[in-house]
Amino acid sequence: MVDDNLDGEPEHDLAAGDFSSWMAEVEPAIGGVGGVDVPCNGCTACCRSFQFVHIAAEETDTLSHIPAELLAPAPGMPRGHVVLGYDDRGHCPMLKNDRCSIYEHRPRTCRTYDCRVFPAAGVEIDDDDKVLIARRARRWRFNFPTQADRSEHEAVRAAATFIRENAGLLPDAALATNTTQLAVLAIEVHSSFLGRDARTGRVSVVDPDPEAVGAELRSRIGAGGRA
Repeated sequence: MVDDNLDGEPEHDLAAGDFSSWMAEVEPAIGGVGGVDVPCNGCTACCRSFQFVHIAAEETDTLSHIPAELLAPAPGMPRGHVVLGYDDRGHCPMLKNDRCSIYEHRPRTCRTYDCRVFPAAGVEIDDDDKVLIARRARRWRFNFPTQADRSEHEAVRAAATFIRENAGLLPDAALATNTTQLAVLAIEVHSSFLGRDARTGRVSVVDPDPEAVGAELRSRIGAGGRA
C-alpha cells in the first residue's frame, strides 16, 4: 500500500519517536554500522523519487539479486561500486506492485535511508523530483521527553544552519545545496554544537570554533568518499 496523499486531503502527523533515541540509532547507521528501523507503513516515496542508489562492491548479496544491466559504475567511487538507477517514471526498477521485490536483500543505502533526517535538521526539500519525500518528511513529529532531547535537536539544526552559512569551508560549496547531504552532515557534526556546564552538568547549544567544524566536515566528507 502506498501511503502518500496527492489529492489535497489533510494528512495526519507521523510519530517519529523520541529524538535522542532516534539519534542513537541513526548516527551509527550513517557511519555504516547497522540500519534504521523506519516506520514506513507502506510508504514507498523514496523508491519513487528519481533516486540513484549506491551499492558498494562488498554488497555481494544485494548485487546477486539485481540484474547487471540495471547497474552502472558509481561516479567518483572505487572500482566495483555501482549505482542502481530508475525508470522513466522515476521509480526504482526493483519496486514491483508498490513493494520492494528484494527487500530482504536491499542495498545498504536503502537500509539506512531515513527521511526523518530532514525535519531533524530543519531542512526543507525543494527538489521537484522528490515531492513525495518532502510531503512525507513534513509529517514527522518527534517527541522531546527531556531537555537533552531538545538540546540535541537544537544542535542538529544549528549545525545545518552553520553548514549553509559557511559553505566556503567545504571542499565543494555545492554540497551545501544538496538537502540530503546537508541534513546528514548536520547530524554527523552536531556534537560540536553541544556544551556541558561544568557546574550544573546541563547540556546546551554553543557556538563552536568555525575552523574546527570546517576541519571535521572536510574529514567526514573525505572519509565518506563524498564528492
